[in-house]
Amino acid sequence: MASLFSGGDSGVAESERLNCHFTDFIHPWKNLRPFKTTAVPNIDGPINTEEEEEEEGVVDLASNSLLNKLIHQSLVVSSHQVEVLQKDPSSPLYSVKTFEELRLKKELLKGIYAMGFNRPSKIQEMALPMMLAYPPQNLIAQSQSGTGKTAAFVLAMLSRVNALELFPQCLCLAPTYELALQTGHVVERMGKFCADVQVIYAIRGNLISRGSDITKQIIIGTPGTVLDWCFKRKLIDLTKIRVFVLDEADVMIDTQGFSDQSIRIQRALPSECQMLLFSATFEDSVWRFARQIVPDPNVIKLRKEELTLSNIQQYYMLCENRKDKYQALCNVYGGITIGQAIIFCQTRRNAKWLTLEMMQDGHQVSLLSGELTVEQRASIIQRFRDGKEKVLITTNVCARGIDVKQVTIVVNFDLPVKQTQEPDYETYLHRIGRTGRFGKKGLAFNMIEVDKLPLLKKIQDHFNSNIKQLDPKDLDEIEKIEY
Repeated sequence: MASLFSGGDSGVAESERLNCHFTDFIHPWKNLRPFKTTAVPNIDGPINTEEEEEEEGVVDLASNSLLNKLIHQSLVVSSHQVEVLQKDPSSPLYSVKTFEELRLKKELLKGIYAMGFNRPSKIQEMALPMMLAYPPQNLIAQSQSGTGKTAAFVLAMLSRVNALELFPQCLCLAPTYELALQTGHVVERMGKFCADVQVIYAIRGNLISRGSDITKQIIIGTPGTVLDWCFKRKLIDLTKIRVFVLDEADVMIDTQGFSDQSIRIQRALPSECQMLLFSATFEDSVWRFARQIVPDPNVIKLRKEELTLSNIQQYYMLCENRKDKYQALCNVYGGITIGQAIIFCQTRRNAKWLTLEMMQDGHQVSLLSGELTVEQRASIIQRFRDGKEKVLITTNVCARGIDVKQVTIVVNFDLPVKQTQEPDYETYLHRIGRTGRFGKKGLAFNMIEVDKLPLLKKIQDHFNSNIKQLDPKDLDEIEKIEY
């Protein structure tokens, strides 16, 4: 199994150059005290510009080329129930409890076990028999973050590839640069025993000359670059694609630009191409749209109340201002045994302020926001994964896809809201999904002002969950929390 950042030997050289650059960046920090390694550009500088006041959403995708080299997706055991809607209700519904039952190629089984996976997760028990069936079946699937959806569709792609045919056969679209790299690394790891199967990244900055012959079988990329490779540069023959995957499909098809680009690519695919849509969340409008572009699908979805993961306890604390929020945070930090924590802020300004406050009090913290360079982000994530900092303060940059098993607590220093000042339900779900990963228990704390109570009530009603109130000054009550 091989991968190329760009075509030919030059791609390998570029990848090696980037890896060397990344190593050189981290090394000088090794002997510094942990809290002083925090990358906080211009933290003491002016923060009253319009840009700083804005909520931070999608970050510059081109700057994320290295970040997900540090991220791994896992197949995990989950007890959550799924609802299956078959395109043919009269056909038998198959599920599997072991990977051997799937009759996979021995090379794939070897790759799965080499990654440390023992059995399929709950969604994979249902999804994989459908995804690997002959003739191929289309699928729209919903699963919570961390339950192995990426590994599921990667396994499907690797199962469909013919290594002897040197042209693109599987195409996976991801909404961001970093998620494309993340998926590609799962392909590389799971397929490392599949001789002559290769992956190439159709992402910004990966320049391939017009008319070049792509011989790699699996393409992972973002919609804009894939569209350019297909229709402008004529690098990909979409009529030969056998598997088409939309990852994080709720973002892909519900975001302006991504939607049109994805549809244009999908319409050029052959009728026999297998189409797979995976996502953690689907609003009703996204479900309707997904059904429009995926013909005759099987559907795997979760009941609404299951979306918030039963193994995460949710609390809220009423605070008057951000100073009160910080004091409440300190009380939580002092009253509960914490492995590692992620604290989410809605704006860069609040994230910088909180980071500075915690650093001044001697806490080991890191700040992750969209303005950081590639090297800074990569180093911060690596240090957090290594446990060198116990607290990661971030904006929505970190809301999706970053798995750190030691995270036991997530704090919403600010509730996620849309520009309309309505709750951002999906961001809330992805935020609290950073704890309680891989079936472990976790805690989520919401620090809110009184005027934000209606927003919290809407979030609670939306997910049909119970968010309990805590008195931020009652240390005894905080210490009684068990998880």
